[in-house]
Amino acid sequence: MYESNYFKIKVTVPKDNVEEVRNALGRAGAGQMGNYEYCSYSYPVMGKFRPIEGANPTIGKIGELETVEEECIECICHKDILESAIAELKRVHPYEEPAIDIMPRFEL
Repeated sequence: MYESNYFKIKVTVPKDNVEEVRNALGRAGAGQMGNYEYCSYSYPVMGKFRPIEGANPTIGKIGELETVEEECIECICHKDILESAIAELKRVHPYEEPAIDIMPRFEL
């Protein structure tokens, strides 16, 4: 097993914004695998959070616990475009603080 030139991007998105975020990642070049582009997968999740003083929440109110139906999108991204793909993701994501995981990818 060895580390590849790819990372996995994982982000949770409110259901109404899934396609916008997925397409932004694809336009940025994330999700390209061989002769295929815009490759990703997603699954439903429930997000929970409580905005605190100083937050500017898209959904919910300061001090109140919120539950939101979201989807988790995952795709791969080459290391050379990772920074620009994340910038594009953040540009279109509706949340003030999107939950984004970036994980190294290993291959056999």
